[in-house]
Amino acid sequence: MTTQPDRIIIFDTTLRDGEQSPGASLNGEEKLTIARQLARLGVDVIEAGFPYASPGDFEAVQKIAELVGVEGGPTICGLARATRADIEAAGKALKPAAKARIHTFIATSDIHLEYKLKKTRPEVLAIAEEMVAYAKSFVDDVEFSPEDAGRSDPEFLYEVLTKAIAAGATTINIPDTVGYTTPGEFGAIIRGIKENVPNIDDAIISVHGHNDLGLAVANFLEAVKNGARQLECTINGIGERAGNAALEELVMALHVRRQYFNPFLGRPVDSQESLTNIDTRQIYKTSRLVSNLTGMFVQPNKAIVGANAFAHESGIHQDGVLKHKQTYEIMDAQSIGLTDNQIVLGKLSGRHAFASRLKELGFDLSDTELNNAFLKFKTVADKKKEVTDWDLESIVNAEIQQPPEIFRLELVQVSCGDRARPTATVTLRTPTGEELTDAAIGTGPVDAVYKAINRVVNVPNQLIEFSVQSVTAGIDALGEVTIRLRHGDRIFSGHSANTDIIVASAHAYVNALNRLYAFLEKQQEATPEPATATL
Repeated sequence: MTTQPDRIIIFDTTLRDGEQSPGASLNGEEKLTIARQLARLGVDVIEAGFPYASPGDFEAVQKIAELVGVEGGPTICGLARATRADIEAAGKALKPAAKARIHTFIATSDIHLEYKLKKTRPEVLAIAEEMVAYAKSFVDDVEFSPEDAGRSDPEFLYEVLTKAIAAGATTINIPDTVGYTTPGEFGAIIRGIKENVPNIDDAIISVHGHNDLGLAVANFLEAVKNGARQLECTINGIGERAGNAALEELVMALHVRRQYFNPFLGRPVDSQESLTNIDTRQIYKTSRLVSNLTGMFVQPNKAIVGANAFAHESGIHQDGVLKHKQTYEIMDAQSIGLTDNQIVLGKLSGRHAFASRLKELGFDLSDTELNNAFLKFKTVADKKKEVTDWDLESIVNAEIQQPPEIFRLELVQVSCGDRARPTATVTLRTPTGEELTDAAIGTGPVDAVYKAINRVVNVPNQLIEFSVQSVTAGIDALGEVTIRLRHGDRIFSGHSANTDIIVASAHAYVNALNRLYAFLEKQQEATPEPATATL
């Protein structure tokens, strides 16, 4: 990837740093599904994972490199600490990609050197130079990050970056690892690098930041004004602690305010050309996909993709928008792919019409997935008068984005009321094919269902989150249920949609238990002390 001073490169790290959100663990197939959607979205670089961390991460990166990193597709990147073993693992995993990048890092702040690395500055300088050169032996495209750059001594930072570029780094990434800097400070760091690293024109300046003070997006936009040309971000801003800079916020800020940013990229002020390669109409769909698969809901007042982002409650606002949208809206909801609910299919619609509409919505399903989704659609269409695009998306996501079916829910039956004790009976098919039925009493119908399921599955867990939201308005709306379970220090999510909230709740719980059960089965295959990354 060559330096393009008039364009912003979007580097998506949802599958690496985003997955480090507590409870956002994804399996290989889910990562591949997200990677394919990121390619449709138009991101330039996908950081697919940390290959050395575990065999599962290695396989996921390798699969994404093979199936998404095709000619004409995005660059596929793998993270590696500045060690030979990490870099070698990344090089092997990325081998199938048409365009591959190794992203290697080592800390440069004095606090990290003293307490984490226990190394001197000269030692870190030598390691950075040697490991960048080693990564260069595997791929032409190497990214180097001085971890905790925001708290590093500037003069030492300039020295490390100069050596890394000389060793072959094509991108220099500046991480605000702990989300500490303010926009003015972060912009000054980038400006200082531009002015004091003699060979900086031989590399692209990238930025990576966390949102601990709610300043990540603002920091990045200030960095762009000072010379940064790659932004490392995640869908919905997910990530460690308070998360990362949100891709959708950065892209739409650069899109809506491009006349403001044009001069900083050497473009005419009135240029209407996009500053990124992102297809903004794919933003909302990508946000929903990541939310569903990770089990992390998007808060209603979240910028760009929140449920209230384009909603107006105030009478004054409603009146203004009806007269002219731009009175209170600075962007069109359709620009992010958010369209009005449209009745597209009914209970008499056939499989061909169903398949055609899903293709229009951007779904590429196998025959088996299509058959399963069509059966679910028919069930929903019998219960709902109107089936919308949002309903279709929810149906398909609920059917194809599920964990391996280890336990299968065959029956759920509930009795409850204001003068009855909530009682649930469930039947589950076990991994051995045996059907087991049990019943339980709870404080409410969902509690009773979950207690009955636990009697069958018998895997210790703690329910820490239960969320319900309707897909559309109306008494017959599909209800989406997302739950999160804790087992030890791990969190597992489950998601399901149904016109019956109790049934959706049961399926979501079984989905989460299947993820938990699969994890317990694979635990023996994991490395004894898995590697960790921050940045």
